[in-house]
Amino acid sequence: MGKTAAQKIFDAHRIDSPAPGVAVLSLDRVFCHEITTPIAINDLVAIGKDRVFDPTKIKAVIDHVTPAKDSKTAEQGKTMRDWARRHNIKDFFDIGRNGVCHAIFPEKGFVRPGYTIIMGDSHTCTHGAFGAFAAGVGTTDLEVGILKGVCTMREPETIKVNITGTLPEGVYAKDVILAVIKTLTVNGATDHVIEFAGPAVAAMKMDARMTLCNMAIEAGGTCGICYPDMVTVDYLWPFIQDEFASKEAALAEYSKFLPDADAVYAKVIDFDVTTLEPMVTFNYKPDQVKSVREMTGTPVDQVYIGSCTNGRLEDLRIAASILKGKKISDKVRAVVSPATPLIYQQALKEGLIEIFMEAGFCVTNPTCGACLGMSNGVLANGEVCASTTNRNFNGRMGKGGMVHLMSPATAAATAIAGVITNSPLYKG
Repeated sequence: MGKTAAQKIFDAHRIDSPAPGVAVLSLDRVFCHEITTPIAINDLVAIGKDRVFDPTKIKAVIDHVTPAKDSKTAEQGKTMRDWARRHNIKDFFDIGRNGVCHAIFPEKGFVRPGYTIIMGDSHTCTHGAFGAFAAGVGTTDLEVGILKGVCTMREPETIKVNITGTLPEGVYAKDVILAVIKTLTVNGATDHVIEFAGPAVAAMKMDARMTLCNMAIEAGGTCGICYPDMVTVDYLWPFIQDEFASKEAALAEYSKFLPDADAVYAKVIDFDVTTLEPMVTFNYKPDQVKSVREMTGTPVDQVYIGSCTNGRLEDLRIAASILKGKKISDKVRAVVSPATPLIYQQALKEGLIEIFMEAGFCVTNPTCGACLGMSNGVLANGEVCASTTNRNFNGRMGKGGMVHLMSPATAAATAIAGVITNSPLYKG
């Protein structure tokens, strides 16, 4: 019987199988940020186990509230900072060098095909875009990972989503994943890995694949996985070129994590994107999705472009192409947050930041703050935000606020119109 991608990664990292359907895995990476990790750090200190299994495999960042907004968030940052210094964790990205965790860690080359990764953050599934198994975990699992470099996981079943056809102009990965979540529902992939396959995925760049995998959790998925190919190798080449004689050799090595032709899946879904329209959420669940056409004219108070879903350079380029020479509606305020300092610098060099500012956007430093209603764009009660983030839960961006999830293209067009609308890039 053939194996799925996740099964192959599990087999390569299995230390023990303490019970049927349960595996203890060695970890290649433990990622940390200042919201969930300080709890684990303080617990380990309290029980006399203030140690790390391997400081080179732990990567840490302050990204959710940066710079600190009050004494509590300053204390969280201090806990992370002191811990990183105590244990000589070199890859700690403090204020000024920090970016959104699920953007800066891939950007630094910390994710590779076949890796096992955990983090105290549900959107850790983003890193599966590289052909890795990456999962968000709770405090106890994070503590064990930091201390021992292992994690206990249930053996996952896998749902395969074959994405076929060619995306229409003006339709993007965000639209695809919203449509897939609508099909699967918010519980449809619970305790499953989602393999994203097919020609439409193969045609995507890494930025787009990360958008797909980032929102696997919104269908309940433990992880989303894209197959490693030459697109993956090209992205990673600056970091791996000393490890392989050629890109072809790297691809051959990474291809061992591709699923077998006779792999067994819990479900296989074929999803043709040829006629897909731009999509947007309504109400308060990520599977409550309609076409933008159906939501056209819905008023918004704020537009937000950024986050670990859509704050990368490709996203900013798309939005800026729509905003160039335009002004946002005087009925809305708009915020853009490039996801990392490098993305910010590149956007500056390309003139994208100027375009956003000329249009009337507030440009902020890299941060997760607005996405979960902590800083840099919190909504007031009753306000509505058109957002490129990943969750539209009730109160997600502020108590009593409504969030409509959409692509950067739709968000930019909505900022100009003041109401939800399709972008001029969509010709349907």
